[in-house]
Amino acid sequence: MTTPCPGHARRRQRSGSGRKRPGPGRLLRVAVAGALALACAGCENDDAVVLRPPAAPDLTDPVSLALDIQPTFTASCALSGCHAGAFPVAGLTLEEGRLYEPGLGAVGVASAQAPLLRIEPGASDRSYLVHKLEGTQGQVGGVGARMPLGGPPVSAEFLEALRTWIDDGAPDN
Repeated sequence: MTTPCPGHARRRQRSGSGRKRPGPGRLLRVAVAGALALACAGCENDDAVVLRPPAAPDLTDPVSLALDIQPTFTASCALSGCHAGAFPVAGLTLEEGRLYEPGLGAVGVASAQAPLLRIEPGASDRSYLVHKLEGTQGQVGGVGARMPLGGPPVSAEFLEALRTWIDDGAPDN
């Protein structure tokens, strides 16, 4: 017959039933260890998709809607409950392929909040969308808050690229 180690004998004496229920501290340690194991296991997946803010546009080439502007609209604005879907906020959709849509799009469409076009090709200073992103909408007779609402402001590099794209005529490129 084997003799139990002294630690086990003491534990049985304390608990009375021979089996001790794990305390909250032990459960927490086990949960943290399990979470770390899962996180580390996930690190081996080289194909994992990591969401990052869009890279700053390269302004040495002409600004492209598809490459420089739309990725930020998609990541920051064209979200469910915002400027996407069947009933976008303020009747403005910024979804890919819909910026030129009459009524709901942005290019050449009148703003419902200010006496400006949402995007006036060739005139970024007279484009309400630029003012909403910069937080200067009140200076042009607009209302509401800076966009994206509840999110971080878009980068200065993006605003520069957007202004350049608009000033170049807001081409569908």
